[in-house]
Amino acid sequence: MSGGITFVDTLAPRAYSGAPGQLAGLGGTEATLVRIAESLALRIRVTVRQSARTGLDTLSGGVRYGRADVKRPLPEAPGVIVVINSWKIAPRLARLHPGARVIVWQHIFPGRHNRALGPALRDAGVEVLCVSAAHAAWLRGFLGAHAPAIGHIHNPIADDLAPDDTPRDPDLLLFASSPHKGLDQVFRRFEALKDRVPSLRLAVADPGYLSWPTGPVPGGVIPLGRLDQAGLIGRMRRALCLFYPQDHFAETFGLVIAEANAVGCPALLHRGLGANDEVASDPGQCIDTGDPESIAARIADWRDTVGQRPLATARPEFRLSHVADQWAALLHPARATSLGSSRYKTDARKDRP
Repeated sequence: MSGGITFVDTLAPRAYSGAPGQLAGLGGTEATLVRIAESLALRIRVTVRQSARTGLDTLSGGVRYGRADVKRPLPEAPGVIVVINSWKIAPRLARLHPGARVIVWQHIFPGRHNRALGPALRDAGVEVLCVSAAHAAWLRGFLGAHAPAIGHIHNPIADDLAPDDTPRDPDLLLFASSPHKGLDQVFRRFEALKDRVPSLRLAVADPGYLSWPTGPVPGGVIPLGRLDQAGLIGRMRRALCLFYPQDHFAETFGLVIAEANAVGCPALLHRGLGANDEVASDPGQCIDTGDPESIAARIADWRDTVGQRPLATARPEFRLSHVADQWAALLHPARATSLGSSRYKTDARKDRP
């Protein structure tokens, strides 16, 4: 792959890189891109192009960051182009770079208006890479018989994330996502739980990239605002659990769940929603969160055993070193048709969640 790889992000609200502070206020998509790009930069030439970037190119973590102009050929003539979420841009780049392999790296569930783009991607030879098996299975069903080649590679967590000796607070729950991810429902279910266990508190860490109505804020809620990565991990080490009992918002992966589990913090999740069951490190974290008795029973179990052992563990397949190896294998010339291989067939019957 002598031409290297270029990631193209036309949707981020502002420019970013892996330099300190650059990811503040952005979401998991941008953080994941930086992790993968910097890991691949140890092996190949990596460029990240962003529509929101102005000025001269900059280097960070071995990665070149520059402006994206998708109306013209990319100046570095990459062998592989990975487009973040933008289905419309990918066929255009495929036409501008007929010798390149073009992949849409899909981090979200596309809207209904995107269904018609399935044949366009397939006809342009554009592949789609999802972030979980559940996500990929959903997308195959969504696009049907006209789907392009679709595969998945999980989002990564740091290799060194592990439990430490931070004492867990049995009365402290943590919500660590944007408020549009069901926080209104989480508030109502926390309020019902607090009626049973008055000592409980709910800390809410909000990355701050989206304002969203959540209704009345219950007593016992502690607003944390925006935290950097180290601060968030510190809160995960302290909390009894990641408190996420909502069934409105489906995660395509759920990076915060994987990171919490890696430091011994379980996540209370709705069973069968998005990638919850795939990402949680054990089935006991996924319950029917519409049942107040189930929520209360799981919290009581964790409170009874807190301090005896880590309440969750890391999934080794999510470690950055493993995920980076999967990316390197995917991008190797010998794997140039891998998304069309048996592992990544577009048969909508495969990999149903």
